[in-house]
Amino acid sequence: MTPFKFKQAFGAAFLALGLIASPIITSTQAQAASAQTENAIHYKTVAIDGLEIFYREAGAKDAPTLLLLHGFPTSSQQYRNLIPALADKYHVIAPDYPGFGRSAMPSREDFNYSFASYATLMEGFTNTLKLDDYALYVMDYGAPVGYRLALKAPEKVNALIIQNGNAYDEGLLEFWDVFKTYWSDDTTGNREKLRGFLEVGATEWQYTHGIPAENADLVSPDAWMLDQAYLDRPGNQEIQLDLFYDYRTNVDLYPEFQEYFRTFQPPTLIVWGKNDVIFPSEGAAPYLRDLPNAEVHMLDAGHFALETNGPEIADKIHTFLDRSLSN
Repeated sequence: MTPFKFKQAFGAAFLALGLIASPIITSTQAQAASAQTENAIHYKTVAIDGLEIFYREAGAKDAPTLLLLHGFPTSSQQYRNLIPALADKYHVIAPDYPGFGRSAMPSREDFNYSFASYATLMEGFTNTLKLDDYALYVMDYGAPVGYRLALKAPEKVNALIIQNGNAYDEGLLEFWDVFKTYWSDDTTGNREKLRGFLEVGATEWQYTHGIPAENADLVSPDAWMLDQAYLDRPGNQEIQLDLFYDYRTNVDLYPEFQEYFRTFQPPTLIVWGKNDVIFPSEGAAPYLRDLPNAEVHMLDAGHFALETNGPEIADKIHTFLDRSLSN
């Protein structure tokens, strides 16, 4: 047989085999490909009030929605592993605030960097994406942004997941003393004392402090180095210092946040890194005064508990939402 005829015969046999096997293989592969596509993270932007807001999205759009609001000094990247872990059953969305991550970073002259502004933008974000109801995952800065959002549209929030996000005076311990000094006396000197929180050593510390030694190698250095790269953009430090000062307005709203909890009693899951000194465990317990039915899990973790306890937290979220959203 000539080489040409051999190739023809081999090709015909291969094609015949493919035709016989294709219905089973194609069906299986199509189902797998569809599931992978649906659960994959999609990276998108949307214009809200003239600003480009970057967000990550995964899961079927007709599934219950979970809105993830990030903390400082990070962005939606903190949820990079949690999103696919939840996308099998939920429509998961995680935006970046202006000045964080991949969202726009307008100048301080063109945009008021405040928690009130962020809440207004997130309200526009949820309206533009037609999120009529959603569970809220809040962490660090995500707590006051999320609670302000809940005050604007309490009927939309069908559950709360709280991870190291404060709403009580008991949660502002010694770590916050230097911030309180700045809040009460807005001077250049007091502002400058906070600039060290924007350096790479402080960013790494936020990720690694309070982690048990056996879990130390679970935290990817890429996480804090990516955050630091965004912090190091020209002009970003001043934005962050403005937000440090504006945080005092969240403390003023604590009574309103607590009234929201008492009045609406959203089903609540608290998963808290108990070794965190920024938002320590003393800030978790008071939630039970206003949300007595909350489910509480104190984890042997630090501030960024998802870095070390992500699968555990994902499992608890699945169990909690399956139960809460079915009632």
